[in-house]
Formats: sequence, structure tokens, C-alpha cells
Amino acid sequence: MEAVMHGLYLLWWVEERHVSPALVAAILAAGDFAITLLEVPTGWLADRCGYRLSLIAGSAVQVAGMICCWLGQGVPGLLAACLLVALGDSLRSGADQALLYDTCAARGRPGDFQRIEARTGAVQTAAMVGLVLLGGVIVGTWGFAAGWMAETVLCAIGLAIAWAMVEPLAIDRRNVPDGPADSSMPAVAGGFLWALLTLTLPAALLSGAATVVSFWVQTAGGREPQHLTVLVAAMALAEAAGSALAVRMPPAGVRAQLLLAGCGVAGILAVFAAPSALVPAVIVLELLLGLAHPLRAAAVQRLAGEGVRARAASIASACDKACDTVALMLAGISHRHRGIR
Repeated sequence: MEAVMHGLYLLWWVEERHVSPALVAAILAAGDFAITLLEVPTGWLADRCGYRLSLIAGSAVQVAGMICCWLGQGVPGLLAACLLVALGDSLRSGADQALLYDTCAARGRPGDFQRIEARTGAVQTAAMVGLVLLGGVIVGTWGFAAGWMAETVLCAIGLAIAWAMVEPLAIDRRNVPDGPADSSMPAVAGGFLWALLTLTLPAALLSGAATVVSFWVQTAGGREPQHLTVLVAAMALAEAAGSALAVRMPPAGVRAQLLLAGCGVAGILAVFAAPSALVPAVIVLELLLGLAHPLRAAAVQRLAGEGVRARAASIASACDKACDTVALMLAGISHRHRGIR
């Protein structure tokens, strides 16, 4: 949700804005649900109105969301902030990958998409660790207002970057058909959707598996806050390492995604069989997730044709979000019954 304030926004709303933890959790869950609902409509909008325009709109809404997080009061302020952030995330989701793929294709090098997407994901995840630590320093030194100010400035920089982007394909999007352009792909909408879901769901299930084990790690008893912070940072760096590994991987399809998802299931089973394997399992799962996402993103863009690129990527993101939500609920239930430590 945030970068600089990623590790502190819960503390801000509970202790500084005096919103109960139960209400904060419920509203954050509503924000996640809103992202799931908005993914496909905003993907369609990006396909119709342009990827650059969608990125600009999403970044502008994100700035408004950060200001609302900072200045909003009570439950209405928190709800407005979460919905704005959800809308901003949804507007950018899918449009970024579609614009990158079109740019690579316009240069005659569509194969570069996977390498660039993987490298960007690795840098982004690794940078998140540094920004979270920086946020703690900023807030500890100058207070929460300085943290939200830094967060808002970062989002404004993102808006400027989106504004500076160029969309390589000058087309009339109103006349683009709602289907894949490649005649080798299923021409019927239902067939295309089935092919897309077959490609998308394995990584979504892997994301759910990583969510379950990550929840177990962060809620297991007997850990000091410093130890937990190191674990969370290690998880993020493992995901970044997986994305870096994908830079040199060849193009992959459904079989590779199924293999990675199978490894994720094996990781959960290993934790149930040997609870002491909890930390190694979550590191491996985050590594696999970092590897799976850029491989899937490239496969989705190869499958989708002009007119559905953002929508296809948004469907993949919506599947991830839905699986993560269900996994989080199951993790809480299983954690109570298993008492994993």
C-alpha cells in the first residue's frame, strides 16, 4: 500500500487517529476487496483509453490517497484513503505491463519484456526494504507528519514519471476488437478466458501459499520485534532474488507455472509435517513467487493481443488478490488449530 509508511500506517491509524484495530482491519480488508472488484473494469478502461493515461490517473489518485491517509480523520478518513489507494492501484495494475510490452514490441524486441519486468520487480522489492527502514528513521526523528510528507512526495514523483512516459502505438482504441490479435490463440472469448485462467491460477495459488506461511511466520510466538523485522526483510529480499533469477530464464508457459505452484504446495505440506521448517519454507516460497510473477506476466502478454493486454494482466492480479484473501482467512483458522511456532 505505502512505501515509506508501509510498516507504520497501522500504528498511525490506531494510536494517532484513534481508530480501533478491529475497524482498521475491516476497512483494510474492504480496500483489498475493492481492488479485486476494480481490477477488470480498470483494465478494460486502460485498453480503451490508453495505458499512459491510466498510469497518470492512477498515480494522481494515489497522491490523493496519501494525502487522505495523512490528513483524514477517524473512520471516514480511513475508508476514503483505502478506497482511493485501491482505485489508484487498480488503474495502474495491468496498464504498466501492457505499456511495457507494447514498447518492447514497437522496438521489435518483445522478448525483452520478461527480462525488464523481472529486473524491475527485483529492484522494486529490494527498494521496498530500504524505504521501510527509511520510514522508521524519518518518523522516529521528525514524526509521522514528515513520514506522510515523504510518502506523498514519492507518489508525486511517480505521477511525474507517468506523465513523462510515451505510448508507442498510436491507434484508435475504440475500433480494437475485444479479443486476442494472434490468430493462433483461441478466438472465442470463452476460450481465451480459459487459456488465460489456466496460465494465471498456478501463480495465484502459489501467492496464496506464500501468504499462508508468511502469516504463520509473523504470528508465531516467541519472536522479538527485531527478529521479526529481519525475517520480513529476508522474505522481501528472497522475492527480489526470485525476480532477479527470472531475468535469465527462458520464456515459460503453463507447465512451468504448475511446477512452481506444486513446489508451493510442497512447502506448506513440509511445514505441517515439520513446524521447524517454517522459516526456510517461507523464504523458498517467496523466492518461487518472485520467479513466477515475471514469467507469468510475459506469458500473459504473449497470449493477449492488442485491445486486451491491460485486462489480461488485471485478471491475473485479481486472481492473486482473491487467492491471498482466502488464504489469509484459512491461515488464521489453521494457525489456531495447529498452534505453529
